[in-house]
Amino acid sequence: MTANKTAAILIIGNEILSGRTQDINVKFIATRLAAIGHKLEEVRVVPDIPERIIRAVNELRAAYDNLFTTGGIGPTHDDITSECIAAAFGVPWEKHQPTWDAMEKHLGAENFNEARQRMATLPRGAVPIPTAMTIAPGFSIGNVHVMAGVPRIMQSMFTGLEPSLGQGTPIAMRAVHGIGVKEGSIAAGLSAIQNRYPMLDLGSYPFYRETGGGVAIVAKGTDETALDAAITEAESLIASQDITAIKGEPPV
Repeated sequence: MTANKTAAILIIGNEILSGRTQDINVKFIATRLAAIGHKLEEVRVVPDIPERIIRAVNELRAAYDNLFTTGGIGPTHDDITSECIAAAFGVPWEKHQPTWDAMEKHLGAENFNEARQRMATLPRGAVPIPTAMTIAPGFSIGNVHVMAGVPRIMQSMFTGLEPSLGQGTPIAMRAVHGIGVKEGSIAAGLSAIQNRYPMLDLGSYPFYRETGGGVAIVAKGTDETALDAAITEAESLIASQDITAIKGEPPV
């Protein structure tokens, strides 16, 4: 088991910024990273503009142990992530022969056109990320891991990549909620709990349901004993409002 690492996600694509596509990849990656003890500390979204992608890649790969990118590795004109990664690392963007051969064999020479050949062109030194979903791979170079934006394909790529990331202490979560709780009424008490457990991340999250609204209190961290103690205090805080504390997140 290694020391816990830090991570960032870079989402690349005009479709996210325009509102056309809703990202659902962050939740998947964040959850899987927490399970292997990697702390996601930043998520950034950039458009399909080369200089913006290159700048973000270089900033984030320098700041965190691992950077995961999603989007922009398909065959069309706006899929420019791969060549931007090459530029960020200062290496050629060139034919990756094993990927090229595998794609040509799978698709047939007559179908392996110029557009598809782009997906077999990688930064020099890149290592393909295996996936059962598509013949066109993602890839890793240095501490940057480049994956598809399509959720099912991205998830398959992350699953193929995950064993190489190393196992830290899992980041666990505890939650409790109360229907009718007002954030303003528990803010001071919640701050006091956070101060007693600085090794944890403690947050309050209002929710609204047809059956009534309230607040969920969530604690996250690697210290299981501290998590149990903090959430017990959170239960008491909710109960101090003459409201029943219910373990877990509120139902959807």
